[in-house]
Amino acid sequence: MPTENMSTGKRRYVGAPAPRREDARLIAGRGRFVGGTRVADAAHAVVVRSTVAHGRIVGYDLDDARALDAVLDIITVEHARTVELPCSGLGPDRPTHYRALDDTVRYVGQPVAVVVAETAAAANDAGALVGVNIEPLRPVVGVEAAMDTDAPLLYPDWGTNVGIDFPLGDADAATADAEHVVDLTFRLARVAPRPIEPRGVVADYDGQTLTVRTASQAPHAVRDQLAAALGLAVSAVRVVGCDVGGGFGAKEHAYPDDVLVCLAALRLRRPVRWDEAPGDHLAATLHARDAAHHGRLTLDRDGRFVALYCDIIGDLGAHPSNVGAGPLAVSAMMATGPYRFDAVGARVRAVVTTTAPTGSYRGYGQPEITWTRERLIDEAARRLGIDPVDLRLRNMLDPHDLPYRTAMGPEYDTGDYATGLRTLRDQVTSQVTSQSDSRVDGRRRGTGYACHVEMTGMGPSMAMKAEGLGTGGFEKAVVRMEPDASVIVHTGLAGMGQGLETTLAQLAADELGVPLDQVRVVLGDTASTPYSPIGSIASRSLPVGGGALIHAATALRDKLLTIAAHRLEVATADLEITDGVVRVHGVPGAEVSLADLAAAAWRGWDLPEGTTPGLEEQATYDPPAYLYSSAAHAAAVAVDPDTGDVEIEGYWVVNDAGVLVNPAIVEGQIRGAVVQGIGMALYEQVVYTPEGQPAAGYDLPTAREAPDITIVHQRTPSLTPGGTKGVGESGTISSPAAIGNAVAAALPEIADRITATPLTPHALHRALTQRN
Repeated sequence: MPTENMSTGKRRYVGAPAPRREDARLIAGRGRFVGGTRVADAAHAVVVRSTVAHGRIVGYDLDDARALDAVLDIITVEHARTVELPCSGLGPDRPTHYRALDDTVRYVGQPVAVVVAETAAAANDAGALVGVNIEPLRPVVGVEAAMDTDAPLLYPDWGTNVGIDFPLGDADAATADAEHVVDLTFRLARVAPRPIEPRGVVADYDGQTLTVRTASQAPHAVRDQLAAALGLAVSAVRVVGCDVGGGFGAKEHAYPDDVLVCLAALRLRRPVRWDEAPGDHLAATLHARDAAHHGRLTLDRDGRFVALYCDIIGDLGAHPSNVGAGPLAVSAMMATGPYRFDAVGARVRAVVTTTAPTGSYRGYGQPEITWTRERLIDEAARRLGIDPVDLRLRNMLDPHDLPYRTAMGPEYDTGDYATGLRTLRDQVTSQVTSQSDSRVDGRRRGTGYACHVEMTGMGPSMAMKAEGLGTGGFEKAVVRMEPDASVIVHTGLAGMGQGLETTLAQLAADELGVPLDQVRVVLGDTASTPYSPIGSIASRSLPVGGGALIHAATALRDKLLTIAAHRLEVATADLEITDGVVRVHGVPGAEVSLADLAAAAWRGWDLPEGTTPGLEEQATYDPPAYLYSSAAHAAAVAVDPDTGDVEIEGYWVVNDAGVLVNPAIVEGQIRGAVVQGIGMALYEQVVYTPEGQPAAGYDLPTAREAPDITIVHQRTPSLTPGGTKGVGESGTISSPAAIGNAVAAALPEIADRITATPLTPHALHRALTQRN
């Protein structure tokens, strides 16, 4: 590990694979998860859910449930008519809130009542006895059914099931003339984030403060939503963000379950806890993806991209979630990827159906558009007889083109996309060639590539206002050096497996010249940490939160040097901080320890004129723009033509996330995300029957299906403090497309039918046996 400190222009911890400090307690079973929270005298809640996809509640039968001695409360629609949660507005005549309990049910799994009892067993027993009389209405499943003129309307006041319909970019791209046209319709299936830890809430009201312990990616946002829903002052709600066993976007807002449990705590004036039942997750936690893209790529006779157009139709589910059509809009905005086009355009439509609402999930609209664009490019290469990597390279933006504003609006900051793809091809060529001799087993093999540019570092507050997101995007950090020279960092961000406690500590240790083990990071308790408007989402924790930390730590370092210069009677420029000591350059023995300086500062001793006692600084960072990571992915697959079974035999990634604070953590993020992308490509799908009933099964990849993943890092610094870019979502964005392209390469006779995920054995076998 390097030993120089950042005050000399070099780094000691940034760039080093420091072990994650979170792991020791998590592996030892000392994690602070909401499921393990014990609060004295806590009652237990069960959420009663609709078993009907669409209908009107006309009454309840509660006598049998109330007859159980242990039942404390039953909350129905009548008790919660004013309890609403925010959803992303789709237009001037569309709602911006939805009821936590509604008279109309629009999906199986929608909450219809809450039962609270002395024990979990009693609550479950009582919940099973709650009768809900629902007058059924015809369900609407799938975007095609929703847009049918004969479809029942989920919101009659709208006059349609289409929630939003708008163009983006160049509408003429849809009809651009060119020598070659590839025109296909693609689907990325509805999937469900599946964190290891289920959702849960423990709410406690003492008459003045509602304290909520929950697994949240955004504690301050959840606090604000709960306060508004329950009619409480924001200062009367405290959200304690526990350890989060995976979020992936599913835990970045308050659900109806959460606010109803809090309502129960307010009514009973005692703690109430709720834990998501295993069967509830697929029915009631937000789903994602579920989009159909009609894509059209046109090229000239030399294989130059002329135009790209995508007609995007997405399924919002029963109502707009807190992000609404946001993922669909991002799909359109990121349509260009790392390539040049003369014209790019999109039409974005979002419909409501009688299925669970869709919302945020790792990648947020970018895996969908990458699947469409990269499959179109590969199909164009096949039809033109051009190597798919060469076709990409001849149309790829060069570093001297950057910064580059695309036709869809984003302005790419830094990167070298072509070098990444060439590096990837070299990796793949050397490894696949070396293994090819031993593979004679009747299976068909292919290698596929995919590239993307990823929108990260979500945060320009005014840009978010302009986009109608209703929140800010800044981060604030407070850095304090205690009298013994140990350091505490406070941030409103949340740790959810991305190693934030470690990486923020690495930044602070380098800036302040202290050992890493002397830095403690405090996350996500709204009573003690700075306000974070949107928390740990959208690959922004380190780029934006780290930017605030660097500013605060730099100010604190400057104050330390000022005090030391006064003590040693030298200029601050003559000083360096290393190994917990402030030294004068080139003068042995002329030094003072940080502990000595810190103790004096907190006592107000021997300070320069105008310097206040104490060592605590805070800074806010509102980034001027989004940051853009990039990556190139490749997959090698073997397909059994008799069964359609796909095995991934090799996987490679060249990823550019700017400066890497901790390469080991970055690689872990990429590997985990790639495996999620493998799940989307080959296995995962939430299926509904025509009656709106969700299927019980949901297949996830296991360690057996996860291949060895070779990762190569590019390091093109961003313009943010520290030079970092986001990386948490990158692995999910290109992986489905790389696998789809590999399967198409292995099965060229049905390549133009590799358009929908998941590529299950059944789907591939059917395509092979039914081809003309």
